[in-house]
Amino acid sequence: MSSNQGGMNFKSLINEWQSGQKYEDLNWSGSFEDYLSIVKSNPKVTRNAFQRMYDMILESGTEEYIDFKKKIVRYKFFDDNISEGEDGVFGLDVPLMKLVNVLRSAALGYGTEKRVILLHGPVGSAKSTICRLLKRGVEHYSRTEKGALYTFEWYDEKMELGDLLGKEVVRFPSPMHEEPLLLLPHEMRGRMEAELNRGQGGDFRVKIVGELSPASRFIFQSLMDRFHGDLSKVLSYVRVKRLVLNEADRIGIGTFQPKDEKNQDSTELTGDINYRKIAEYGSDSDPRAFNFDGEFNIANRGMIEFVEVLKLDVAFLYDLLGASQEHRVKPKKFAQTYIDEVIIGHTNEPEYRRLQDNEFMEALRDRTVKIDIPYITKLKDEIKIYKKDFNSRRLRGVSIAPHTIEMAAMWAILTRLEKPKKANLTRMQKLKLYDGKYLPNYTEDNVKELRKETEREGFDGISPRYIQDKLSNSLVNAQQSNRGSVNPFMVMNELESGLRHHSLISSDEMKVDFVELLNVIKHEYEDIIKAEVQRAISADESALSRLCGNYIDNVKAYTQREKVRNPFTGQDEEPDERLMRSIEEKIEIPESRKDDFRREIMGFIGRLALDNKKFDYKTNERLHKALELKLFEDQKDSIKLTSMVSSVADKDTQEKIEIVKTRLIKDYGYDEISATDVLQYVASIFARGDVKNK
Repeated sequence: MSSNQGGMNFKSLINEWQSGQKYEDLNWSGSFEDYLSIVKSNPKVTRNAFQRMYDMILESGTEEYIDFKKKIVRYKFFDDNISEGEDGVFGLDVPLMKLVNVLRSAALGYGTEKRVILLHGPVGSAKSTICRLLKRGVEHYSRTEKGALYTFEWYDEKMELGDLLGKEVVRFPSPMHEEPLLLLPHEMRGRMEAELNRGQGGDFRVKIVGELSPASRFIFQSLMDRFHGDLSKVLSYVRVKRLVLNEADRIGIGTFQPKDEKNQDSTELTGDINYRKIAEYGSDSDPRAFNFDGEFNIANRGMIEFVEVLKLDVAFLYDLLGASQEHRVKPKKFAQTYIDEVIIGHTNEPEYRRLQDNEFMEALRDRTVKIDIPYITKLKDEIKIYKKDFNSRRLRGVSIAPHTIEMAAMWAILTRLEKPKKANLTRMQKLKLYDGKYLPNYTEDNVKELRKETEREGFDGISPRYIQDKLSNSLVNAQQSNRGSVNPFMVMNELESGLRHHSLISSDEMKVDFVELLNVIKHEYEDIIKAEVQRAISADESALSRLCGNYIDNVKAYTQREKVRNPFTGQDEEPDERLMRSIEEKIEIPESRKDDFRREIMGFIGRLALDNKKFDYKTNERLHKALELKLFEDQKDSIKLTSMVSSVADKDTQEKIEIVKTRLIKDYGYDEISATDVLQYVASIFARGDVKNK
């Protein structure tokens, strides 16, 4: 069988993968002196965990934009380019900006490096996703040249040290992946820092902070005694190596999740005695007989995530307090041990309220930096969440009709918005204002005020997970019924039926409100598809051009007090007031303002002429809309769209309907099934006489 069978060369794929791994770089090892040379040429290899995480985020780039007169910095790291957007976070630019500011402060040593970063928000607001992104990020960054960091191991190649490293042990890795510069005694660190920083450009300076772990300290002291304080001789048994962080291998990345109190103790955080090695080393207080494999230990040089951190037992919280404030943990039978890691926890609202009410937790409250992670309140960002999971690559044998995801996202946002205090403003209008849409009499300052007057907006309502579950149900039902397409009404029915058993809806009043909001969404959807069908029917460009030309001729004659020549009779006639008003009424130009509007149109045409530009109906958005609505009104009866709800349609009507359907497919993203569905539904509305003129 050829290796190229099926057009795939497996060997070339393997070679390509290996070339991208940079195996030799990632597995570099050398002497302590070699490492000092690396530090001299690239001091940033000695960065602490906060500095490295902050630089990692900046490395992906930033974007700045103005949101209602406020400058927002968007950090591209949270787009998750590492995993092609699998865990991309949308619509949380402000909370993420606050998080990065905390990391920046910690990187500069301003105090937040002594705090637990607490992500706080409702269920499903992306707290875990943010932690997952950071863990994956530091893992990937450690494999890059700019994110390189190093650790060491004790290496006795010729077995000269007897059983110091263990019986027949050649290499004894640093149990907590420590920074090699910690091997330098405190007395010489200042001079070494000065030497390494001499001649360096930029803002970063090497600073040696911390102590060796108990096991490395024991070996170091034993060798210093053996070689009578000859540091060079001691360091000759040190081999420095590149450190690659890896969550799966428990190197530099830890995760702690509370379990049943009977099945969990604090050794899961700080390590435990290795009873098998007590016989070898003779004492349970020998650090070589201790497993430094608690989550705090293995997360050294990287980060640790505390899942539902406020569910921790008080005994665990004491360890957490010391780890954050002092950067030290207390393993059983050993002195406090230095750690260098970012501590991030996340919790939901009920747990946080319990923390606030518990006076015994005051110390923890004082040592946390709370960052609120609310639900999204911008429609376009909410839509991105669902389109990431429900797109053409993932769908199998079933399509999603246009506006289906949009309507589900719109309902989710509405459930999270507080009712506006202004009596003449609806939640739907508020949603559109938040999404950047224009509404008459509302400025950016008004929208800022709307946001300020809310108390818990974004902390209540429906989570994205509920929407994802119901979209999935709708897709499965469509596949099982061989329907082939999912439309908004199918999803809205799923959303409503699920409310009866939704465990997070606390009151009947809330359920009634959410059902009413679904009715609001249904009306909004009807307006959207009626407008699309109207535009599809009136999309005859030649007819629009003729209607526009006729209107402009009459407006010109009216404003200049002239007559219009009738092309059929050749007679000069008064401007056709009935035609002009039938168009102007479509965009609500009242009788009292018709003269202003007509002069505005002629002035617009005149300005274009001065710029040597030609006027057509597309250059003026308001006139374009009025012409489309007028043409729709004129043509809908000739097309007889209402015949779609009856069993018989003549050939001429059917051909016209097919033209409209083709336009829906070509211009609005429908497929054959969803276009037919929409036409039939809009036809049923017209059959009831519910024609939208606005």
